[in-house]
Amino acid sequence: MNREQAREKARELVSRMTVEEAAGQLRYDAPAIERLGVPAYNWWNEALHGVARGGTATSFPQAIGMAASFDEALVRALGDVAATEGRAKYNAVSAHGDRDIYKGLTFWSPNVNIFRDPRWGRGHETYGEDPFLTSRLGVSYVKGLQGEGDTMKSAACAKHFAVHSGPEALRHRFNAVANRKDMNETYLPAFRALVDAGVESVMGAYNRTNGEPCCANTGLMKALRDEWGFQGHFVSDCWAINDFHTGHMVTDSPEASAALALEKGCDLNCGSAYINMMKAYEKGMVPEEWIRRSAVRLFTCRYMLGLMDGSEFDAVPFEAVECPEHLAKAREASEKACVLLKNDGMLPLDASKIRTLGVIGPNADSRTALVGNYHGTSSRYITVLEGLQDALEGSARVLYSEGCHLFRDRVEHLGQPDDRIAEALAVAEHSDAVVLVVGLDETLEGEEGDTGNAAASGDKLDLLLPESQRRLMDAVLKAGKPTAICLMAGSSIDLGDAADRANAVLLTWYPGARGGRTVADILLGAVSPSGKLPVTFYRNEQLSRMPEFTDYSMAGRTYRYLEEAPLYPFGYGLTYGDCRVAAAVRTDAGVEAEIANAGARDTEEVVQVYVQNEGSAHAPRNPRLCAFARVKVPAGGSVKVRLDIPADRLKVVDDDGASVDEGTPVFYVGLGQPDARTAELTGHEAIKL
Repeated sequence: MNREQAREKARELVSRMTVEEAAGQLRYDAPAIERLGVPAYNWWNEALHGVARGGTATSFPQAIGMAASFDEALVRALGDVAATEGRAKYNAVSAHGDRDIYKGLTFWSPNVNIFRDPRWGRGHETYGEDPFLTSRLGVSYVKGLQGEGDTMKSAACAKHFAVHSGPEALRHRFNAVANRKDMNETYLPAFRALVDAGVESVMGAYNRTNGEPCCANTGLMKALRDEWGFQGHFVSDCWAINDFHTGHMVTDSPEASAALALEKGCDLNCGSAYINMMKAYEKGMVPEEWIRRSAVRLFTCRYMLGLMDGSEFDAVPFEAVECPEHLAKAREASEKACVLLKNDGMLPLDASKIRTLGVIGPNADSRTALVGNYHGTSSRYITVLEGLQDALEGSARVLYSEGCHLFRDRVEHLGQPDDRIAEALAVAEHSDAVVLVVGLDETLEGEEGDTGNAAASGDKLDLLLPESQRRLMDAVLKAGKPTAICLMAGSSIDLGDAADRANAVLLTWYPGARGGRTVADILLGAVSPSGKLPVTFYRNEQLSRMPEFTDYSMAGRTYRYLEEAPLYPFGYGLTYGDCRVAAAVRTDAGVEAEIANAGARDTEEVVQVYVQNEGSAHAPRNPRLCAFARVKVPAGGSVKVRLDIPADRLKVVDDDGASVDEGTPVFYVGLGQPDARTAELTGHEAIKL
């Protein structure tokens, strides 16, 4: 049913509830109201890159890897996979009366915060640093999750509203300060785009923004409901409302915190604050009207999902979970996510010339490094080591050494420091080529409270790998064998001189539960890498010249405002082809480009259009992404593609936060940014129009 029909049903139902019953429905673990036939419902579920935390589900690459695909259609299809499996699982477990956490159809995804600082531990949950790319991919995932019919397949959530990207250790008491230009140019566009696309819910962040807690923020709520016309429900981040009186000190009691949040428009509480709602009501702090208003919004969602009256999705069978079609889509996503950062010709490996391949490193056989955070459970995992063993079975020997611990100085507690390096050297010495698999996992970069990185609460202190891995890389590279580094991480990493000394560097992100098979396919040439960086990779020393982590000004941040050459630029990524933009022309609707592949291998590429408003006093320092398209380019052939560019993408944001026509738009069409570093790394320059 459509929203208006659902709202009317919700109003009628809520009108028959007592105030206490209605107040109870504002908790994430809403209890049953048996006399009205209302079943219990737990609102908390996750689907960041596949259904998470609720048992078996298809595992996609982490969100940052999905972003590296630059593929809107793929991301939408992944959202549909998650929704379908969510329905299949909900139908199966609710039939057994299981209405526990992580079992519902309200997915608190996607995360459309801007990955503005490379230290932020949760950055790999996002679609990167660019507001436009984040908006397009976020909209795609929402449409996939929710579907196009009147009955939502599942409910998506835009989080964390807004101006939220670390530091994790300070989030429960921190005030993020952003001016109007940065708000409307960087921090809010993706949320506005998702609201325009019909996202059902919005989640408030932990921190304050410009002085007020995000879950009770006058300016943010005004923009959301009054200016953008948001019709769905608003949910707090988990236990964020308690921060009002324990961290932000804007209230003096749990009742006051609950009252403030409800007054400002937070309908649903993830946490314990709304347990105090009836106390607040009895003290006269909360009128009955506010309670019923939020309850109506929440039941509107439940009716739109068909949870109250049934829907066509009740027939989605359990067999949809990890079905072959879904696993194939996850594999496609991992293929398009991997970014080739360097290749001197070593890759792809020629299996016919390899008798022994050495696979070394703490992430080579790590399941944890496959899945990132907010992940589900796979019925099968394929690590990089296992993928290579399977691919080379019967044709080559694969030798393996863990090489070192992920971050400690030894693998065995009773061993001496670097207790696996000698074994790693033996593997390298007895191999024709080496694949060195290093990086991070969710224990080193992630959310405060969910990570083993206690020193920074999930954030990174620098852009270097742990010292144990740096020593391993140095030792193995000294062996002098052809070596490809596979970097498994969710954010900017500076490999130092190891990247210069290695023959190739492949960034795999966290590629999904079976991602090791994809990595093997790419290393051995069955698939051409085609991902592009959705974030800037900085040199570690550049951190000292960047604004403080707590400074939310965009000056000097991300590719749009960067003032010096990065290690690897946003939008960069190599393939096994030899592609370039051979020609480009402006059209009435945007740009038409021809992409030629002079190489001997078919590949996919991502055509990127950047715009700079020449003569504008308010345009970002550097050209900004305004259009992109993924295309297949055959070896020795070419393809043409049209990229539409609506007029609103050419506007700039002035100091008052207004979008204005200013300057002369100049386009740059290429396979990356129109910057000197991209030209240096690729050998091709963008075409200026």
